[in-house]
Amino acid sequence: MLFHVRMDVRLPHDMAASVAADLKQVEKEQAQALQRSGKWRHLWRVAGQYSNVSIFDVSDAEELHQLLSTLPLFPYMAIQVQPLCRHPSSVHIDDR
Repeated sequence: MLFHVRMDVRLPHDMAASVAADLKQVEKEQAQALQRSGKWRHLWRVAGQYSNVSIFDVSDAEELHQLLSTLPLFPYMAIQVQPLCRHPSSVHIDDR
């Protein structure tokens, strides 16, 4: 099942730069591993914001929640999720 996920990151202003850098590095490693697994299919930065728009390919909402809630930056994110399905007018054979 495909999900469109927007993640807006809001780190506390008083968070030490070294702590933020460590969190971002672990987040990057985990995001890249999920992308390689095929679960995190697409990842785009929202220009001018500390935000991203992503497409996840998981079995259901519960699996998506599990993946998102284990991200190191999860406690600092506002997340919006929209389930997706194929549009009947799409000219593409698959959804990649």
